[in-house]
Amino acid sequence: MSWGTELWDQYDNLSFHTQKGIDFLERYGHFIRDRCLIEMEYAGKLRRLVKNYQPKKKEEEEYQYSSCKAFKAMLCEVNDLAGQHEVIAENLQSDVIREINYLVKDIKEERKKLLQDSAKYVAMINNQVASLERSRKNYEKAFKEAERALDNFQRADADLNLSRAEVEKQRMNMAIKNQHCEESKNEYANQLQKTNELQSQHYKALMPEVFRQLQELDEKRIRNVRHFMAHSADVERNVFPIINKCLDGIINAANQVNEKQDTILVIERYKSGFEPPGDFPFDDLSRGGESTPLVLPGSGNTYVSSGVGAHRSESMTVKGTMSAGKLKKRVGLFAIFSSNKDDYSELPPNQRRKKILLKLEEMQAKLHQEIAAKDGLMKMKGVYESNPALGDPMSTEGQLNECSQRIDKLNSDIAKYQGLLQEVECNVSPAGIRKHELTEHNGIGNGSTNNLSNHNNRLNTSVPDGRAPLGEDESLSRSASDSSVSIPAVGLNNRYSGETVSLGASRNSLANDEDPPPYYDIHDLPPLGTCTALYAFEATSEGSIPMFDGEQLLIIEQDQGDGWTRVRRQPPNVEEGFVPTSYISIHSS
Repeated sequence: MSWGTELWDQYDNLSFHTQKGIDFLERYGHFIRDRCLIEMEYAGKLRRLVKNYQPKKKEEEEYQYSSCKAFKAMLCEVNDLAGQHEVIAENLQSDVIREINYLVKDIKEERKKLLQDSAKYVAMINNQVASLERSRKNYEKAFKEAERALDNFQRADADLNLSRAEVEKQRMNMAIKNQHCEESKNEYANQLQKTNELQSQHYKALMPEVFRQLQELDEKRIRNVRHFMAHSADVERNVFPIINKCLDGIINAANQVNEKQDTILVIERYKSGFEPPGDFPFDDLSRGGESTPLVLPGSGNTYVSSGVGAHRSESMTVKGTMSAGKLKKRVGLFAIFSSNKDDYSELPPNQRRKKILLKLEEMQAKLHQEIAAKDGLMKMKGVYESNPALGDPMSTEGQLNECSQRIDKLNSDIAKYQGLLQEVECNVSPAGIRKHELTEHNGIGNGSTNNLSNHNNRLNTSVPDGRAPLGEDESLSRSASDSSVSIPAVGLNNRYSGETVSLGASRNSLANDEDPPPYYDIHDLPPLGTCTALYAFEATSEGSIPMFDGEQLLIIEQDQGDGWTRVRRQPPNVEEGFVPTSYISIHSS
């Protein structure tokens, strides 16, 4: 089907139709443009939403819980989703909108040229038809004049009263009119022939060619509309895999939420280390007003009971007990210079212990950095001494002195906080650590550092790469990171019924300076029994191994009092290392 043959007489309608097609193409381009704006706006709002809900610096401590960590991970995935919507908008702009604009421009230019040609052809045929009509009218006029001249000649020839000269005059007039009529007739015939030829060419060749080109132009427009629609869908489909990965990341983050773990973290964060207060004594009025002292265990507050009433003595008060809210310290000018909050004395024992451990870990990290910087300066000095052309060795003396001073300051601060840690652990109530650890703490002078080294020696002995075990400083940092989890073992294992197992207690579990027992090859130690993993454990320390919930393991060495048990995987995947004792249930053999 062709427009040139089927629509030969619909020039005006075809011109209107092609213009409507161009308008539709422009409208589709505006639709894609507006959609890009919406995608960019949506992406911007998503990013703004993620930014508004990012944890503030003061809220970082709250984000140690698994639900908060999952929410933070979800925010990252939503931010990536926003990026994919930006990709959609950018690709639509570069691949679709730009091509539509080029196509609209080309179609408009081609249509304009074709319409100009068709207008020229129409003008030609109209001019020819007008010439034909003029020649026809001239022929008609000449024919009528010839007829009148013939009639006048016949009347004059019949009239006997007219002279021969008059008759001859009418004859000559008739001949002239007949000749003029014949000429008009020939002109009319020639114009008619030209008009018919031009009309045939107009409707069979010229205009059909114009219509054919208009048809191809319209089909090109329709074909490109189909291509643009399909390509727009492909642009969005191409980002689906990444969007699905983002959604999978949100699901994985949700699966990491562990209500039991969060409960343990809440206990570790807010546990004071005090025991509940004892019973109120009976006031025996028959004794004549004698008072019986009532002491709240672990608080240091003494209440004196008497026959009239009860009042609290002005003895020591530890913040965090029942009476902490009533304590008001007198603050003066000298208190600004004498107050020292670095020892965290205002916190309950368990929270103070945790803060001190974090402070020790932070100082150990700084100490490692300073030692590494000093080693670098020493190497640089050695290079300068061996080759003075590279630099002056004395130029590093000032930096070395400053680095040494910082190291000495950090060592003194570490010793200070180790003493505070020992003081806190010696004063903590039995509810905070295990009973046998309390007995080992009595009379310890520098037990914290020794315990850290002994615990890390146990872990590092089983490292297969033969690296040297961590020193005292590194063991302190290592144990500080292990102390971040405290798990109540009541009901989990008969070994620790009614006790609290703390991974951080490994610092104080070994009170003597005896060398750790020797370890043998992984296959030499016979298993002492079996155990089942109660929780999944991710190995973050050297010498420890990961385990999943419900895994069956062989016990190679019992807990030595530091909260760790040495286990071995069952064949064929033989692997040996330490796991938290509170994370396993030991089967009685």
